[in-house]
Amino acid sequence: MPKKHTICALVENHFGVLGRVAGLFSSRGYNIDSLSVGETEDPKISRMTIVVRGNDRVLEQVVKQLNRLIDVIRVIDITQGAFIERELALVKVKATPATRSEIIQIAEVFRANIVDVSTSSMTIEATGKEDKINAMTTMLAQYGINEMARTGNVALLRDSQPGQA
Repeated sequence: MPKKHTICALVENHFGVLGRVAGLFSSRGYNIDSLSVGETEDPKISRMTIVVRGNDRVLEQVVKQLNRLIDVIRVIDITQGAFIERELALVKVKATPATRSEIIQIAEVFRANIVDVSTSSMTIEATGKEDKINAMTTMLAQYGINEMARTGNVALLRDSQPGQA
């Protein structure tokens, strides 16, 4: 099975950059597992966190080609280093008066928050690593998941790591 790579890129924050970066991966036949983009502490710069699966050697070439794009400031495959990653999920679950307390208990176990309640559902907000989100959604599936939105990973190298992106 291909190895999972987490790539962080600092890019200029303007129109078309996301398309060019995503196009580079698709032109090489890589499916992007997740892609998160947001402004950094400098509004002129965005941070992209891209999770893909693939061969180390080929991914190294893709990273080199990303570094050559004019709007790209810096790219690093942080997979080999110590990094912090988190994902956000909003999960709308079917809830009846009989199941509400069980759903609340599941949310508490995963340190998630109930952010909306209606007569027929509850919406839960959770953050954490991908496996935590997967475990929570597996537990909630027995009640019926009406809708779900996930951000994909965002990641930063720990301070002790050289070459931060």
